[in-house]
Amino acid sequence: MKKNPFDEKYGRKWLNDILRSDILIVNFEKKDGTLRDMHCTLMESKIPDDKKPNGLGKAKSDDVLPVFDLEKQEWRSFRFDSIRSVTWNVDNYDYSKVDFQEGM
Repeated sequence: MKKNPFDEKYGRKWLNDILRSDILIVNFEKKDGTLRDMHCTLMESKIPDDKKPNGLGKAKSDDVLPVFDLEKQEWRSFRFDSIRSVTWNVDNYDYSKVDFQEGM
């Protein structure tokens, strides 16, 4: 298995910064062991007004990233160490994908 870059502070900041300006598909392993693709973002323009953060949320963990799930239209989160791949749209045509597992 390749080293997960989100185990490091720089990788976590990189992901957070991209989510603030783009929509990503994050593939991660859920607690029950199943894999999930989540279309998510932190772009304020993509979050409905009634779902925008008000500062009264849960305590922040350095191991978990809360994101807005565009398919469920709800806030969800995933653990950084559970991320298997990240995909994003480039120029509305191609997709760039970063895999963190061998054989994918």
